[in-house]
Amino acid sequence: MMHPTGRDPAWVATLYERMVLIRAFEEAAARLYEKGELPGFLHSSVGQEAVAVGATALLHSTDYITSTHRGHGHVLAKGVPPRAMFAELFGRETGTNRGKGGSMHVMDVAAGVLGANGIVGGGIPIAAGAALGIQMLGGERVVVAFFGDGALNTGAFHEAVNLASVWQLPAIFVCEHNGYAESTPSSAASRVDDIAVRAAAYGLPGFAVDGNDLFAVLDAVERAISRARQGEGPTLVQCATYRWYGHYIGDPGAYRSDEEVAAWRDRDPIVRVSAWLTEHATWDAEDEAVVRERVERKIGEAIDFGRASPRPAPESALADVYAAGASNEGARS
Repeated sequence: MMHPTGRDPAWVATLYERMVLIRAFEEAAARLYEKGELPGFLHSSVGQEAVAVGATALLHSTDYITSTHRGHGHVLAKGVPPRAMFAELFGRETGTNRGKGGSMHVMDVAAGVLGANGIVGGGIPIAAGAALGIQMLGGERVVVAFFGDGALNTGAFHEAVNLASVWQLPAIFVCEHNGYAESTPSSAASRVDDIAVRAAAYGLPGFAVDGNDLFAVLDAVERAISRARQGEGPTLVQCATYRWYGHYIGDPGAYRSDEEVAAWRDRDPIVRVSAWLTEHATWDAEDEAVVRERVERKIGEAIDFGRASPRPAPESALADVYAAGASNEGARS
């Protein structure tokens, strides 16, 4: 039975566990990176879990997303197993990209993930292209493109959103507005910070919501998905949120004050959902402990799987360049 607010507490509890899983994954990955176990760079999405989960919760398995260099949360929320993710971060053969993509280029088409992207805004035109393909083939699938506020002033954003509007493509453009493009505050990059204002220039709806409020994200993206599935075209959704850590793990973050970080930590999206469950469901400390234990066990098993998996053979360096040769079956159980 649905709760009077329109939210099923059991379903909200599932979303809550998904948020806890993302945070546990990110925190474990950061620890491994700081120990030197993970190659490359690592960009943490701790603090932004409500956007990833809220924007994907109502997607079908056949829908698509495109992600960013800070994409672990999006990919996990869309259904890629943590062990396949950790294997990829470790650079192992059983990873989503057979260890060749790493943290910033996770991709799993079978799960509807058309790729994280190391290029700022790089996933936006990919999403528009996928949406055009959906439109040409027919059906009700949609594409969600995640990007940060640093991508708002790129040509990729303008061209993709403009064409998506002209062609009425089934796309939802979700901006994780965390206030910074690397170390540049958004106020130093644009006089127009409200994405709803920008949406009007393209002739499409724009919603600005609290990205640390799971329900606000759910409501906005639900409206956007409904429009897209009905052939009414794309929507822009701005989610105001915050990354707790620096641009990358190891970033000293001198461009942010301790007071600013502390204020955003007090708006922890996970704590807010836990409080809702306590108020609207039979949720207590024991339920919380069960979720935490289950998540920690899953993360531990995923790390063990990644560590134990073989590295790609040198002779496989040029394999899987073309889609016909790709396979992700090794890590999908």
